[in-house]
Amino acid sequence: MSQAPDNSRARYMTLAAAFLGWLFDGFEMGLFPLIGQSALVDLLGPNSPKADAAKWFGAIIAVFLVGAASGGVLFGWLGDKIGRVRAMTFSIFMYAVFTGLCGFATEAWHIAALRFLAALGMGGEWSLGVALVNEIWPGKSRALIAGLIGAAANVGYLLVAVLSMVLLSFIATAKGLLLGAGMSEELTTRLLSNSAWRLLMISGALPALLIFFIRLFVPESEKWKAESERGATSHWANVDLIGVVVGTLAALAIIWAWSPAGVGALPATLITVVGLVVALFSFLYPVQRYLARAGVVGAAGSFKEGKLGTVKMMLFGAGLAAVALLGTWGSTQWASRWVLQLEPNVALHAKEWTLFWLSVGAIVGTIVAALAAGRFGRRITYTVLCFASIGGALLLYQGNTSYGNFFLFSAFVAGAATASFYGFFPLYLPELFPTAVRATGQGFAFNFGRIVAAVGVLQTANLMAFFDGSFPKAGSVMTVIYLIGVGIIWLGPETKGQALPE
Repeated sequence: MSQAPDNSRARYMTLAAAFLGWLFDGFEMGLFPLIGQSALVDLLGPNSPKADAAKWFGAIIAVFLVGAASGGVLFGWLGDKIGRVRAMTFSIFMYAVFTGLCGFATEAWHIAALRFLAALGMGGEWSLGVALVNEIWPGKSRALIAGLIGAAANVGYLLVAVLSMVLLSFIATAKGLLLGAGMSEELTTRLLSNSAWRLLMISGALPALLIFFIRLFVPESEKWKAESERGATSHWANVDLIGVVVGTLAALAIIWAWSPAGVGALPATLITVVGLVVALFSFLYPVQRYLARAGVVGAAGSFKEGKLGTVKMMLFGAGLAAVALLGTWGSTQWASRWVLQLEPNVALHAKEWTLFWLSVGAIVGTIVAALAAGRFGRRITYTVLCFASIGGALLLYQGNTSYGNFFLFSAFVAGAATASFYGFFPLYLPELFPTAVRATGQGFAFNFGRIVAAVGVLQTANLMAFFDGSFPKAGSVMTVIYLIGVGIIWLGPETKGQALPE
């Protein structure tokens, strides 16, 4: 499409596509944390040790995070090379199809493999949608738009909770509808057993329909088209993707080392250190090669005098994202499982209501965070978000001993605080990179943090074992990570009031 960026219809179509894409991202990210326990009981068997299910749960989430990190670099690279819109359609197709296939899994490792492939598309969609929206919408609107994009994923989480409650309440009705549609009794029972986790996973294929909307109505970024016309996109080379492959394998080696089939603690620690270093340099490789070809940096990778440098900004952004992602996935994401531990006869839909109020809080928090960053500045806002996240998580885990209204209020507060960063990043990360490398740069920055978060998720299981299975103690300890974020943010630039770099 060739609509100009000042065309209001084009802008709203772009926002709708990015919002829906990230909404379904959130829907599919929220599926497994909610239904993973039921799925693993089904796949491992009711007599399998509970410790095995906990290890598989952590490993599958970690594999998902690694896939998202790899997809952020892969599809960011593709978006800078062939355009934001075309790459976005590929990423959505990938995460929709492979999430749907999870409903047909027969082994726990099937879920791990399919979630990894789906995560490639999810990680890519974020970097592409954020780049596209920021390049098409005017600067004065970007704070609000960033908040809406950040809220979208949490609307997806909200939909997971609502759909799960509806299915659990009307399984008998759903069974009648499926049988009436001609489905066999055996298949219907299989789809609806164990909290209908298979049907929920299959429903994750629906976002594939979004592709037709994007191809028909969403315009390509004029900023990217200008870069393409002057030849800047020609400096991306397919051979550089070897870096993504090597980085992915290194990250997966870390997951394997800590998985139920892995090695002891000492060799796993060594593999983790080496794997993180290899993954870091491998994911940076495509951008380094691009910058060398484009003449932005020398062949040895030295920064151009007088500039912070693209690679330096990628590392800075990755540090910020790692703090937020580790805080979320290593702490509040466990709340829906913790609620089942609070009482022997926990209330109906307790885990769904927990996810619901976490999501409502997150929707509010992402919008408020983006608007605050636009008004007060990026660095001070990120600092406040870190301290608010510590307070919110501690309120949830240390302020509750039973499930009830105060527990749900605490979930709302914790969700608003810890998820607020996902409204901040769509505003700040695009401001760190020029147009030619924006999708790749912010894709790396946001998604490499997922690898660090994956390592943290695996250690959360170990922390829980150390604290005799206590979610509150493990979740509270993980909040220390936010203090690191307070230090990191002041190493970067304050970009309030500045235009996106060209």
